Amino acid sequence: MTTIELSQRMNFVYGEPRELAPGVMRIVANNPSPMTFKGTNTYILGTRTLAVIDPGPDDANHCAAILRAIAGRPVSHIILTHAHGDHADGIPRLAEAIKAPLAAYGYTPPAANRTAPDGREVGLQSIRPDIVIRDRDTIAGDGWQLEALFTPGHAPDHLCFALEDTGILFSADHVMAWNTSVVAPPEGKMSDYLESLERLRGRGDTLYLPGHGGKLMDPERMVRGYLIHRRMREDSILGAIREKPRSIADIVALIYPSIEQKLVRAASLSVQAHVEHLVERGLVAGDGPLILDRQLYPV
Repeated sequence: MTTIELSQRMNFVYGEPRELAPGVMRIVANNPSPMTFKGTNTYILGTRTLAVIDPGPDDANHCAAILRAIAGRPVSHIILTHAHGDHADGIPRLAEAIKAPLAAYGYTPPAANRTAPDGREVGLQSIRPDIVIRDRDTIAGDGWQLEALFTPGHAPDHLCFALEDTGILFSADHVMAWNTSVVAPPEGKMSDYLESLERLRGRGDTLYLPGHGGKLMDPERMVRGYLIHRRMREDSILGAIREKPRSIADIVALIYPSIEQKLVRAASLSVQAHVEHLVERGLVAGDGPLILDRQLYPV
């Protein structure tokens, strides 16, 4: 059986570009957290005319590091994998400096502020790209071409990008080496996430470059492991509810008995995403909206 073999190995220095493949550099933003690991990865693609993938947080030092790595070369595109702030908030600062168009799926935030997986109250900004990207669209530059894969689940606008003729996939927050991806309602949706994982199977990619953490050298195995992990987690949640009626809060305490308090919010949202999927499958029901203390019953 394939299992997840997570790795927290990562060779980097904040603010310094590191070449990961010919024509691909990574700069790690200094925004570490339980949700971002060491920080957000920004990628610079190309050698003469460049593209920047995920400008990262709104941080003057990180933007300056990107500009140093660009070293005055023209930039044809700023490319965004999804609208979460740790990937997107640095767009205005970078765009002002390099005058490049933004290519992204596009995003309109909910009317009210939402709670991030780590418990922070955040107000997400609209993303109105200059170039709207949809599934299987291509973006081409000087010596490189990317194909977009629409992979919602972690975020409703999430895109991965395959670098033509290299076996490299920029997997953003969809698949990472250091941890499993957070799927947090209301915008994270487990059924979408599982379908998006299935899309990556059998593609033949040989290297994933994720939004956080180090390179993923055996991506097909990791994708299978992610799918098995999610199915096992969902089976354990369903088993707990079949044993007796339980709330989301009860399930979190049962299956995460030693979790740190700062991660309880993220765990609760993950369980909620699985419960929503079980409801969609007709296996679980509740007596009202899916909130932390609402009792859940097997069908």
